[in-house]
Amino acid sequence: MTSAATLLGPVQVRELAERLGVRPTKTLGQNFVIDAGTVRKIVRTAGVEAGEHVVEIGPGLGSLTLGILETGASVVAVEIDPVLAAELPTTVATFQPGAAERFSLIGQDALTVTELPGPPPVALVANLPYNVSVPVLLHFLERFDSLERVLVMVQLEVADRLAAPPGSKTYGVPSAKAAWYCRTSRAATIGRNVFWPAPNVDSALVAMERRDPPSTTASREDVFTVVDAAFAQRRKTLRATLAGLAGSGAAAAEALEAAGVDPSARGEVCDIDTFARITEEILARGEFHAPAPRASRRERERRAGDDAAAAAPGDGAAAPADGAVARANGAAAPTDGAAGRPATFADGLSGRHAAPADETSATDGPAA
Repeated sequence: MTSAATLLGPVQVRELAERLGVRPTKTLGQNFVIDAGTVRKIVRTAGVEAGEHVVEIGPGLGSLTLGILETGASVVAVEIDPVLAAELPTTVATFQPGAAERFSLIGQDALTVTELPGPPPVALVANLPYNVSVPVLLHFLERFDSLERVLVMVQLEVADRLAAPPGSKTYGVPSAKAAWYCRTSRAATIGRNVFWPAPNVDSALVAMERRDPPSTTASREDVFTVVDAAFAQRRKTLRATLAGLAGSGAAAAEALEAAGVDPSARGEVCDIDTFARITEEILARGEFHAPAPRASRRERERRAGDDAAAAAPGDGAAAPADGAVARANGAAAPTDGAAGRPATFADGLSGRHAAPADETSATDGPAA
């Protein structure tokens, strides 16, 4: 079999979609990768090598799956959609029959995955919809400490959020929590013409390299609680946003000063190590007095900003899936108005990019 026949191309993607009854439309934010060169670029950027064990979330039609297998690596794919999951083994056997023994499939919601078959994975490579990308990344990084690196494709604006440094306008909950586990950077921009149908925005690759977590006596859960509180009302000072957790504004100010932070500063100036110090100082004065406050509706809408408009169903602004049909996402199985059916969280894991969730929902627990 020639190299050209080992990956899905435009003809194969369309034929497979038609046979499975998948009809991608911009209205539903559905986009398929049809360019083998782009698939290989993703795999090359991820640094996947022969013999490595890789986990992929939301393989969809299998474009990226085949690209990873082509390197000689093993793939464990997590796919909830029964139609797509049932077809994946056939796709692998058809395009890369010699790789079938290196391919495993889990038909499960990614956020419920607690163990994977075979050796522990060293890399996570996937295309993730915006409003589930952060929860999925944090879940897998927390659950599988064998993961040394991550490469995901998301909408360009989302990539900027994940890789944003402290002090920038886009720095927030996703970037702060990701920094607990990894050094994160934007690796490459992906154009629009490699997808069918072409979306109205570009996408980007986000690279994450495992780092040691902050040296702190505070637990990750407690530090993340402080992060959530700090950004729940982004325009307010840390003294104000942390008053509920500390018991009062005065107590929050005292803890902040002890951590070396100006109480009048805002959350975006703090890196994850600073948040850890703040957490230690608050807890040194007693238990948290209240859960992290939830941002008001106006604040959530303001914070979402252009991202909300960019990812709204119907504008084609969804970050493209890697050959997976983009499916609607909903953490609590809300009704999917576009499809007229209940949407589960894991529906989004194989690709449809729904309107973005606010940053406060990007927690490290159940929220691919």
